[in-house]
Amino acid sequence: MKVFLNISRFIVGILFIFSGLVKANDPLGLSYKMQEFFEVWNLHGLNSFTLAFSVMMIAFEIIAGVAVLLGWGMRFFSWMLLLLIIFFTFLTGYALFSGKIKECGCFGDCIPLKANQSFIKDLILLALIIPIFIFRNKILPLFDSKPSMLILFFTAVFSFSFQWYTLTHLPVVDCLPYKIGSNIPEKMKIPEGAIPDSTVITFRYEYKGQKIEFTADEFPEDFNDEEYTYIDRYDKVVRKGNAVPPIKDFSLITSSGNDTTQILLSENQYQLYLFALNEVKTGSFTQYLNTALNLAASKNIPAFLVTNAVIDERITESIHSHLFPLRCDAVAIKTAARANPTLYLIKNGNIEGKWSYADLDRAIKEIQNISN
Repeated sequence: MKVFLNISRFIVGILFIFSGLVKANDPLGLSYKMQEFFEVWNLHGLNSFTLAFSVMMIAFEIIAGVAVLLGWGMRFFSWMLLLLIIFFTFLTGYALFSGKIKECGCFGDCIPLKANQSFIKDLILLALIIPIFIFRNKILPLFDSKPSMLILFFTAVFSFSFQWYTLTHLPVVDCLPYKIGSNIPEKMKIPEGAIPDSTVITFRYEYKGQKIEFTADEFPEDFNDEEYTYIDRYDKVVRKGNAVPPIKDFSLITSSGNDTTQILLSENQYQLYLFALNEVKTGSFTQYLNTALNLAASKNIPAFLVTNAVIDERITESIHSHLFPLRCDAVAIKTAARANPTLYLIKNGNIEGKWSYADLDRAIKEIQNISN
């Protein structure tokens, strides 16, 4: 039993640390996934708290993983681990059996798992955590209390500090489709070899006061136009495919409603795009932003403000007169800009550079080296 407990502790501890670190690379990703669950459950009032939930949950995963490896505080952490894995199993099970959530976000965007894979993973973890919980009093700590507490203290400091860094300076490892080197128009295409959804035409009719459905191969034997009243028809998905482009819902719409996406992204010149979600925030970075935009204007590099907010000339005037406003879907901006705002350097649809508002000094240096 002792050997099994040690193996279980090692697997559980490493998995929780790894899972936490992957998510800590992009806390906003988990926050948006929480919002997806809350939207399905009609808990819209919790959306404003998802980032705080995300940061706390990620930090706890890492801290709990280290505590399990140390064997310290097992009375507390065994309870927390058991409750957490039951909660995770419920979420992944809901995603799998309801079909309303495609992915649970267990390992973030860097290691996307399907709902069934996440559910199986959580069942295995549950099977490993239950013995740890039952025999928690038999697990002895590797070190005395003071060294263990010191290790956990620095683990907590690292967990919160790393998340602060990635929230401020963008993910350290960019696993999103908008990473540097990606071509946006190509990412908007369905991948070669992708399998489309399999559908069948389904008819809706009214028969003796009841609405019924059937396919072309299942027409009732007694079908006739007198008793069956046609309602409509639709394509019913019988097998889900994977024909989904990495970048969805990305568009650049002018204030007059013109779609300029393909035109702008096909131009053979450098362009700057400032992605801003909901509102254009200003702060200490504004000075660097103005310097970058002035420098771009001197090199005839056009600059655009990409936002989901209602386009108003006052928006750009309050930041910089060289910004031309474009409207884009909020979901696309959430994926493109993990810091609000985020500046992109694009040419021919290729992402040449991207910087959070905290790193605009680096953007200035990059723009200075451009010979347009």
